[in-house]
Amino acid sequence: MTDTATAAPPVLQLQLRLLRAPSGVLLQDFALALPAGAIHTVMGPSGSGKSSLLAALCGTLEPGIRFEGQVGVDGMRVDAWPIQRRRIGLLLQDDLLFAHMTVRENLLFAVPAGPQAQRTQAVQLALDEVELLPWADADPATLSGGQRARAALARALLAQPRVLLLDEPFSKLDAPLRQRMRDLVWGAVRRRGLAAVLVTHDVADMADAQRLSMLGAPQA
Repeated sequence: MTDTATAAPPVLQLQLRLLRAPSGVLLQDFALALPAGAIHTVMGPSGSGKSSLLAALCGTLEPGIRFEGQVGVDGMRVDAWPIQRRRIGLLLQDDLLFAHMTVRENLLFAVPAGPQAQRTQAVQLALDEVELLPWADADPATLSGGQRARAALARALLAQPRVLLLDEPFSKLDAPLRQRMRDLVWGAVRRRGLAAVLVTHDVADMADAQRLSMLGAPQA
């Protein structure tokens, strides 16, 4: 997973030999190599290892689940790095906004350390991108489901990830909002040159039919 003189490395590279839970093997011999702007969809039944795959990528596997393999981001191996250094963001079906903070404060919390003026400007731009400027100082509890989802997306992007992991982020939205959020997320991934891995049960969420993995039932 090193840079070469002829081509840039994939934004995300995964070589997974084994992912095992106490109940048995979840996944083995699975590989990904995603360039900038690529969105890979992972589907499969409950228990097939979808969410554990995302946890292996970002370093949040539960105790007792063993991962054997390598994770690379921009040509650097990161699987031995702490979570905060990997530059891998996560967007879930629950927005997990902090209830004691305004929308603006929630977003500011995610911005990396630096001059305050630059951090504040980054938040303003993010609020504008997700059409939440009028709600910058609102209590997150007063937002609609779609607004909360957009705030969570903005917060995830403000952390400046190179890889975005999405664990059924659209599942709690109604049909019109789902399509709007899909368009917003896929557009952000492509404009920023990120790599994204989406776990979903809904084939309509799939961004690229050429980048799809169907996981099977867990193996004994």
